[in-house]
Amino acid sequence: MSFVFDDRPCELGEGPLWHPERQQLFWFDIVNKQLLTQSSGEQQSWQFSEHVSAAGWVDRDTLLMASETALWRFDLASGEKNLIAPLEADNPVTRSNDGRADSWGGFWIGTMGKNAEPGAGAIYRYWQGELRRLVPNVTISNAICFAPDRSCAFFTDTVTKLVMRWSLDPETGWPEGESAVFLDLRDDNLNPDGAVVDAEGNIWIAQWGANRVAAYDPQGQFLKAVTFEAAQASCPAFGGSNLTTLFCTTAREGLDAATIETQPTNGMTFAARDVGKGQPEHRVVL
Repeated sequence: MSFVFDDRPCELGEGPLWHPERQQLFWFDIVNKQLLTQSSGEQQSWQFSEHVSAAGWVDRDTLLMASETALWRFDLASGEKNLIAPLEADNPVTRSNDGRADSWGGFWIGTMGKNAEPGAGAIYRYWQGELRRLVPNVTISNAICFAPDRSCAFFTDTVTKLVMRWSLDPETGWPEGESAVFLDLRDDNLNPDGAVVDAEGNIWIAQWGANRVAAYDPQGQFLKAVTFEAAQASCPAFGGSNLTTLFCTTAREGLDAATIETQPTNGMTFAARDVGKGQPEHRVVL
């Protein structure tokens, strides 16, 4: 049974990150250019001058944060940010979107057009000082996550309704060969958004427009779904003291006033206890 974890409605909630050292959830409202968090019921936020969307943890007080122009080292105590690497900084059409750290200390980050311009975005990996483009011509980059055995990465271009799987080099974490279709959601008319892999290798995928996060086993077989009182689930994250709470961001973007009035929880951040067990989020090594 899901419940509202944080009642601040996001226009476009994204990028939930459970910080294992702080035991604290961070997430973003991309449209409103904010980083949000809650600790022991106390709400906090940071305001930025550009879109921010995803993060990984570097240490207790530092995040690697993705914005529409760069990857930044962000100090949670001071609120200061320092440039790590430009990210399509010369392209005003695009912004960052979905991202996640891998188990080698790298960070994968997707971009997309601010108005979902077809093929305007890409997916990159930052590792050991290098930002390398991995997937070009992406419309809506999403579902970046990694198997616990380090065997593969997952990603999607939401508009294709296909979730891809990509083998990874066990030493470096760079992709090997070509990616292949892991999950085809076209017949079900489901839109894959953000995703996370649990400790058993099952992938949990937010399905935009379907008010749920759905779990699939490593062979792509549907296991179960967790529903939320919000139409547009955007990204899940496992957290809590034993990583058995599933958090999920949602969005109000594109919903009409009547829908929001009928269901004011649209855009809020949700949680559901004891639905699975996550793997700890990996540390970004800078």
